[in-house]
Amino acid sequence: MLLEDRNAVIYGGGGAIGGAVARAFAREGARVFLAGRTLAALDKVAEQIRSTGGVAETAQVDALDEQAVEEHIGEVVEQAGSVDVSFNAISIRDVQLIPLAELSREDFISPIVTGTSTHFLTARAAGRRMAEGGSGVILTLSSSAVRAYVPGVYVGGFGIACAAIEALTKQLAAELGPRGIRVNCLRSEGIPESWEGVSTESWSGSPAEIEAQVKSRSLLARATTLADVGNAAAFLASDRARATTGTVFNLTSGTVVD
Repeated sequence: MLLEDRNAVIYGGGGAIGGAVARAFAREGARVFLAGRTLAALDKVAEQIRSTGGVAETAQVDALDEQAVEEHIGEVVEQAGSVDVSFNAISIRDVQLIPLAELSREDFISPIVTGTSTHFLTARAAGRRMAEGGSGVILTLSSSAVRAYVPGVYVGGFGIACAAIEALTKQLAAELGPRGIRVNCLRSEGIPESWEGVSTESWSGSPAEIEAQVKSRSLLARATTLADVGNAAAFLASDRARATTGTVFNLTSGTVVD
């Protein structure tokens, strides 16, 4: 197993992407610590992991609360002995479907501040503990919106937030590399599976229409899946990717070509 005996913290572990990554980590042998604001969602994922023989713990943590993040990761280290992997998949409060010329300052700034702040706080907390042991992996999350500029598609400050997260990832990799810590970013495309239960009242089209648009922009004529993200995260967190840091891992199915 790729992550046997590793301790992994997943922020936003009750969400679609966070849950998929948590299940992939557990399948590969990691002990996962799910953190988020909604315990019911976290417990649901934890039960799924335990039902297949995995080990999962949950904790209510606001990943934008500096003190809460520090206290939680301290408890993880005290309980498990180390934190080996940190992955952040929390929602960054983006407002889309409105042209920038019509977008309010608050709605433009919100995802930029939220995305950079939570990734900084969680990465800093993990990096400090990982440095003590001389190893660890920090994974961040961005989107194709950082590079896919499509006429008539309005993503507000979301793409700019993703660009900032990718830049933060590379800076962290440069600073933490000498301490044995790798830092990489997963850049995904819109994932149809993750739309289940999400209100579509303000969408620019039906889920089926938007999925068709995603596939039409893909060089592989397919949509990225939650399993794709989970598998990639598990690989990047493992020693098989030990020569990889400061990298943006392209999971857009060819929507974006690097």
